[in-house]
Amino acid sequence: MSLIRKILFIALVMCSTAVFADQKPHIGYLYPGGGQRGTVINIIAGGQFLRGATDVYISGKGVKASVVKYCKPEIFIKKEQRELLQKRLKELRDKRLEESGIDPNKFSRKRRPPAKTKKSAEPKEKKAAEKQNTTKNYVVKMPEHPLLFDLKNKSLKELNHIKNMIFFPRKMRQKNRQLAESVIIEITIDPDAKPGSRELRIATRTGLTNPMVFQIGTLPEFRELEPNNEKAYPKISNLPDLKEKAVNLPVVLNGQIMPGDVDRFRFTAQKGQKLVIETHARSLIPYLSDAVPGWFQATLALYDDKDSEVAYADDYRFNPDPVLFYEVPKSGEYELEIHDSIYRGREDFVYRIAVSEHPFITQVFPLGGKSNINSSATIQGWNLPREQLQLDTRGGGNNIRQINYIKGDLVSNPISYAVDKLPESMETESNNTTQNAQPIKMPIIINGKIDEPGDIDIFKFKGRSGDKIVAELYGRRLNSPIDSLLRLTDANGNTLKLNDDYITTDGHLHKDVTGLVTHHADSYIMAALPENGTYYVHLADSQNKGSQAHGYRLRVEKAQGDFALRVTPSSLHTYPGGIVAMGVHVLRKDGFKGEIEVALRNAPTGFKLQGSHI
Repeated sequence: MSLIRKILFIALVMCSTAVFADQKPHIGYLYPGGGQRGTVINIIAGGQFLRGATDVYISGKGVKASVVKYCKPEIFIKKEQRELLQKRLKELRDKRLEESGIDPNKFSRKRRPPAKTKKSAEPKEKKAAEKQNTTKNYVVKMPEHPLLFDLKNKSLKELNHIKNMIFFPRKMRQKNRQLAESVIIEITIDPDAKPGSRELRIATRTGLTNPMVFQIGTLPEFRELEPNNEKAYPKISNLPDLKEKAVNLPVVLNGQIMPGDVDRFRFTAQKGQKLVIETHARSLIPYLSDAVPGWFQATLALYDDKDSEVAYADDYRFNPDPVLFYEVPKSGEYELEIHDSIYRGREDFVYRIAVSEHPFITQVFPLGGKSNINSSATIQGWNLPREQLQLDTRGGGNNIRQINYIKGDLVSNPISYAVDKLPESMETESNNTTQNAQPIKMPIIINGKIDEPGDIDIFKFKGRSGDKIVAELYGRRLNSPIDSLLRLTDANGNTLKLNDDYITTDGHLHKDVTGLVTHHADSYIMAALPENGTYYVHLADSQNKGSQAHGYRLRVEKAQGDFALRVTPSSLHTYPGGIVAMGVHVLRKDGFKGEIEVALRNAPTGFKLQGSHI
């Protein structure tokens, strides 16, 4: 082989490898985004480069999943496919009607006779022969659309939904290649599977996908069926009345919002019910790469039987997923409406709405406890028969943890709390001025509240010249609505350090926070004390708000230096003998500047880590 040919061959291989490396399998959405335990369901995973899907992995115990079918992208449905699908849908529709004891011929549309023309019509035999000649080598197949899976077992309402989604989309929309491929997955959920969010990944011949949230629930599930844009379950064309009965509560409503789409659901409620209507949209798919805002911004509205709006929500505190609380004033039918705030939509605008009298926690105190010390929190909210919740403070594990309150088959929203090793104390009022500031001894974690607008909590401590003091607040990271402001002053009232939202030395927001928190509102200060004496830490809400829900945990101690690591990407792709790069990000805190050695723990035989010195 000549030198030029060798160079061309190597270049071709490198280009092919680069292109192949970019074709990493990716999941853009799961629909529905969850299921009830004790059931077997089929879901659709939409994404890109999913051909050759072989296995499905779900974190945690009690859930199994397998690949049923891969559906290639359908750029457009050919005329012959359209005609075949229409014929098949009509056959199934007529069959469903006959099963209901209804004559299908009564509901068939009468076709108008063809208009007469002056030109002599060609013989039918000639046209049929020409058509046969043009199609004799072409076998018409049904489109590979995921909605057509198990078509023969669809109900009359489901058949009409398929017709609306494939033939009569609400708006013409541009095809998105990142969502064009589909994999149908069968999921079996054990009756005793732990409720909550899991991670689902698909394995293909080329690697493992990104993780996607799949929720395990305890309530019955219901999937939307179009059309349900203006009124829930309207009468459909000239078919018999397909107006379904109202959905029974409790229930989880599943749907997808398409461009300009509005979905409505009808349910029956009884007077005195304390309904919690909780949306999961952004919590399913945190970020949409080409959407502004970068997530599905859902809005909820509740209407009574006179179609008057009785409740509305477009968020819950700082969380974009709305929650409605509604005590039913009279028994009857109500309709729930959901849409995107600016009427965007796409296949990955997936939602789940829990409608029931399930418990919902609105405030917690304290927001954590000391490691290996029995701790409980006082909770308040909706449908809570008790006011105390035991916290898991066992040593090891994560610093920030989550727990739910469970009432039979009803599970509350998860609450976040922190577990630390430092001594703890409670804030005591009144400590609003330096004259009555609460004395503390470092190191310490203080549990407190900004319990009313304008409240200021002040703590004083003795310090020595040169000591580096750290004051860090945990609030927003623990789902508290507090937007903290920290200030360190000396005995003369001079401000040594002030911080609202923590900014790192490189000018970026501190990243060691929960990924779903878009407003990083927790404060952090570190300062060297200029002399021996008394110093004060002032804590307030920067928006001058306050309530019993504005809890916090304040850490005050001498800087010891610490760090945390974050690894990207979420999955790696390589082959035997191959090398793959990954990024290890160091989050340095409390002035730590030391070197770090990274190692693989419990790595399979044959894996080695290079360049691990930071």
